[in-house]
Amino acid sequence: MEYVFRQTLQGALEKVFIEQSTHAYYGNIPRHDDFALMTELRRYVPLPDDWVVGVADIVGSTHEISRGRYKVVNLVGAAVISAQLNAAQKQALPYVFGGDGAGFAVWPTQRVAAERALDDVRRWARQEYGIELRVATVTVGEIRAAGADVRVARYAPSQGVDYAMFAGGGLAWAEAQMKLGALKLAEGVSSGDAPDLTGLSCRWSNVKTQRGAIVSLVVAPQPGVPEDEFAKIARSLVAAASGGEREAHPVPRHGPGVQFPPPGMTLEARVRQRGSYVLRLAGLFVSNALIWAVMKSGLRIGAFDPKLYRAEVAQNADYRKFDDGLKMTLDCDPESQAVLEGILREARKAGSIRYGIHAQAEAMMTCLVQSPMDAAHMHFVDGAAGGYALAARNLRAQAA
Repeated sequence: MEYVFRQTLQGALEKVFIEQSTHAYYGNIPRHDDFALMTELRRYVPLPDDWVVGVADIVGSTHEISRGRYKVVNLVGAAVISAQLNAAQKQALPYVFGGDGAGFAVWPTQRVAAERALDDVRRWARQEYGIELRVATVTVGEIRAAGADVRVARYAPSQGVDYAMFAGGGLAWAEAQMKLGALKLAEGVSSGDAPDLTGLSCRWSNVKTQRGAIVSLVVAPQPGVPEDEFAKIARSLVAAASGGEREAHPVPRHGPGVQFPPPGMTLEARVRQRGSYVLRLAGLFVSNALIWAVMKSGLRIGAFDPKLYRAEVAQNADYRKFDDGLKMTLDCDPESQAVLEGILREARKAGSIRYGIHAQAEAMMTCLVQSPMDAAHMHFVDGAAGGYALAARNLRAQAA
């Protein structure tokens, strides 16, 4: 009997150790604070075969943009990430924001919770905003069997946060298969509860260009192009963008502006699911009035320093990323934009890449903030008038 107990206990402990070491896999990958290093393939680590990739994409995002609803589109895309982080109880996992969608990966024992969270967000987006969201999951092993790969690196723009970078073509393959209908998550895999979107907000004012135009750029390799060839092109684009003031960062050093009421208040009221919509909106009205007063005054309230917080927003902003391609939202002067477009035209002429660009007057942010006292607040930046979604549409047009 004692032997059986010891064997059972040992098995249970081994299972716990395996699960802990598995979900800690991403957290143990080194962080890099130089974005240029993300163009180096050796920085990317393969995810285990049994990890699960999730992808989400808004159906008809171009139509939503034409209706002036790109802020809604961004909010739903960020909601996918928020729901996954909350479902994983804030454990480190790789994810990427794409404007009108998102991608992520989780360890195998997190799959059920991840799929429930995806289904919850899909239903919530439909009910609250009339947005249809495609969602799908697939294992890394299945992606590799199809000839692609999933490798990740971690870029830390500040001490407080880091963002995942993806290489290997696996995310792009999964999204393409989802759009074809070959991959999809069945409806109703969750309990029907509202998604946990704690921390999701969209309160900052849009950020006007300071240099000429907010340029949203999406670059992808042509099929069959070697990864190292695309990496060289990406390196030249990153270097060109980095040569200007603050590396063409679209958010001012002191942070974005504030206004009252904030432009996303009515949208955020639909993020919160407790109480009636009217009461939620009233609560946000009061809290945002207080936030506006504190931000405008710049005065410390206890341990909260509004000037420091706004500076952290700029530092933490996610405006450059790799997800089987390169995406950047830059504040460019005409000369810098011309240099970038010259590199892109030459690479496209050589048959190496496809690319899409969309220029607009403002950038916008959607945020994940668990606590204003914690430096780990995340801010996803996109162009305010179509951004990544319209740049990607232009990219697809090149492929047609």
